Amino acid sequence: MSMPAYETPPEFHHLTVLKREAVDALSPKNGGVYVDLTLGAGGHTEAILERAPGARVIAFDRDPSAIIYARGRLERFQSRITFVQSRFSELSEQLARLGVEHVDGLLADLGVSSPQLDQAARGMSFRREGPLDMRMDPTEGETAADLLVRLTQDELADVIYHLGEERRSRRVARCIKQALDAGELETTFDLRRAIVRAVGPRRVGGIDPATRTFQALRLAVNRELEELTLLLKQCADVVSPGGVAAFISFHSLEDRLVKRAFLDKGAWQRLTKKPIVATLEEQAENPRSRSAKLRAAFRRGAPEEFDASLEFDAEEEDSGSY
Repeated sequence: MSMPAYETPPEFHHLTVLKREAVDALSPKNGGVYVDLTLGAGGHTEAILERAPGARVIAFDRDPSAIIYARGRLERFQSRITFVQSRFSELSEQLARLGVEHVDGLLADLGVSSPQLDQAARGMSFRREGPLDMRMDPTEGETAADLLVRLTQDELADVIYHLGEERRSRRVARCIKQALDAGELETTFDLRRAIVRAVGPRRVGGIDPATRTFQALRLAVNRELEELTLLLKQCADVVSPGGVAAFISFHSLEDRLVKRAFLDKGAWQRLTKKPIVATLEEQAENPRSRSAKLRAAFRRGAPEEFDASLEFDAEEEDSGSY
């Protein structure tokens, strides 16, 4: 019997990116309340709870299979974890429901997880044949197939250009629509074939020709940039003065939003002038970490609590760099 997409697969392996660096930035304390907005396999939550034995974590994820898995993995911490299946945009609402007004730290590891990429039924990757789904929460919302039907060719080209930064977006959109009209667009492999017809099979900079378009469609299906924007607007109200917000991003569109939010000097004191990146050892162990960037900021409002020694050593950031 095939397993529904929302259930936990037998194997749910995921290497936690920048685990030590993220927890160092949060500096969790006994008695503190922390939010992990991207629970995934539970690596960051586990590290927070191990670092501060008296801390509590409210663990969010849109993916019900992640919560099912992490609940089992983190059973020994069950008295100190509250699991919430929710979007970023619902952070304040969900905390109010739990009777929590402010938290001492907040962490978000943005993007898609390895288990989501590895499950063919999720349709996230062109390396495995599956349906054109791409939803982080496979129980609700529009699938990638629905999106491709709904958008006009010009609208699709705009999505691929803006969210995938694909310069050949017009050709890609035309070939996708042609495949759709011909009844030749059922699976992730079909989609990749349509993209390759538009741009050719050659890798550029080691990147598969379908990578940018798949990224764009996933971002659009899950409204990831909109959700991140709404989250960033809530952070200053949710994080207590003296608390820390930390974000791990994997491409420039996410990182740019986080960087701009932390430039609000009335609310935030940056702990990182340049983003923290993975060590060479971590990159060798986990190639996905090569594109990861960690930015963290201290919530202003209680200046006497800010210890300047917390600021990571980093060169002054060049203007315009991400």
